Amino acid sequence: MVTITDVLPKSRAARAGIKTGDVLISINQKEINDVLDYRFYLANKEIDVAVLRDGEELSFHIVKKEYDDIGLDFETPLMDKKHSCENKCVFCFIDQLPKGMRKTLYFKDDDSRLSFLHGNYVTLTNMHERDIDRIIDMHISPVNVSAHTTNPELRKTMMHNKRAGEVLSYLKKLADAKISLCCQIVLCKGLNDGEELDRSLHDLIALYPALTSVAIVPAGLTRFRDGLYPLERFSPEESAAVIKQINAYGDWCKKQYGTRIVFPSDEFYITAGLPLPDDDFYEDYSQIENGVGLLTDMRSSIEFELEDLSAYSDFCAPRKVSIATGYAAYDHICAVSKKLEESFDGLRINVYRIKNNFFGDSITVSGLLTGKDMSEQLSGKDLGDELLFSCSALRADGEVFLDDMTPEELSKKLGVPTRACESDGYSFICAVLGLN
Repeated sequence: MVTITDVLPKSRAARAGIKTGDVLISINQKEINDVLDYRFYLANKEIDVAVLRDGEELSFHIVKKEYDDIGLDFETPLMDKKHSCENKCVFCFIDQLPKGMRKTLYFKDDDSRLSFLHGNYVTLTNMHERDIDRIIDMHISPVNVSAHTTNPELRKTMMHNKRAGEVLSYLKKLADAKISLCCQIVLCKGLNDGEELDRSLHDLIALYPALTSVAIVPAGLTRFRDGLYPLERFSPEESAAVIKQINAYGDWCKKQYGTRIVFPSDEFYITAGLPLPDDDFYEDYSQIENGVGLLTDMRSSIEFELEDLSAYSDFCAPRKVSIATGYAAYDHICAVSKKLEESFDGLRINVYRIKNNFFGDSITVSGLLTGKDMSEQLSGKDLGDELLFSCSALRADGEVFLDDMTPEELSKKLGVPTRACESDGYSFICAVLGLN
């Protein structure tokens, strides 16, 4: 049962007589516990909504178009509390955060509903047969799974959860029910790499065609690891070997199934000093949110946009901007910035590589840059008309950097306007040119 916090005026629910403060009990005699129940049973054209009001159960019949909403709001989007993580993974990034940051950053979610709604990854360890059955019954697909390893004992060790091994059986059950699976492996040197990675990729590929893709990403290691499992970064040579190992499986899958299925993240290529693959390699960019093909997609989408400059005819030269980026993307941003300067007369771009002092210099991605590091390292620099940075550096809960500085505060410290920009070609070019 879930309390209704608002009923939209003139909505079907309002016209039927449902009121704010009513407690939603069921739709078509099906109990409603969260957003998945609600959305699934709301899809019918005719529904009977049961609510509790002042201790009395009332029922309302509503006729609507299939999948149409009826105008109810609830306290949270999930209509329930987020399911928290029950693991203590040896590579957990949250465990590597310094003390004293805002509380929301320390919450570890592991919620299958967020996997379906927002693409979050789940470990399955806080789920049970009834949860898997509900996913199958509702055909909730895809499900994004943090697999890490298919060795049950190793998974228990890496995740410090006694159920971590046994819940691997859920993967086959979901696959047999034709639920699409998108998986990730956080690769830890000396743990789930080498022969263990071979085993994991072999076992996961066996789930095809339900398995749609697997991203392999290196564990992110901050400087706040005192008392945690002693993990080490992959060296350039080791990163090159990981790429070769993963792509051997990808090549086989491409020949066998027409799709690569498994992909190493951009970070492995950058660490190895190897060129990023071309656009075709990443197929539909299914793992771009995991940093797989992100830089290639940005490069290719910018090149596409530059084939027709008429869309940017509103650009008024001259303009000088600066871009703050992490070490990982620096060379790439420099290359695309040069192309933009060559394409637009009067445009000048200064690209600044920001060292991550906050988390440690082993963290090189732009999405983990902080306002403090940018303000300190860019102070006194030629920033031009505006400073740009990746929008991934801002957290959704308040549009602030991880160190709680806001873009407005950064702007005041540096004395120049700031702008968060997307990585797709059109948005990035518009930001650089000062459009929109």
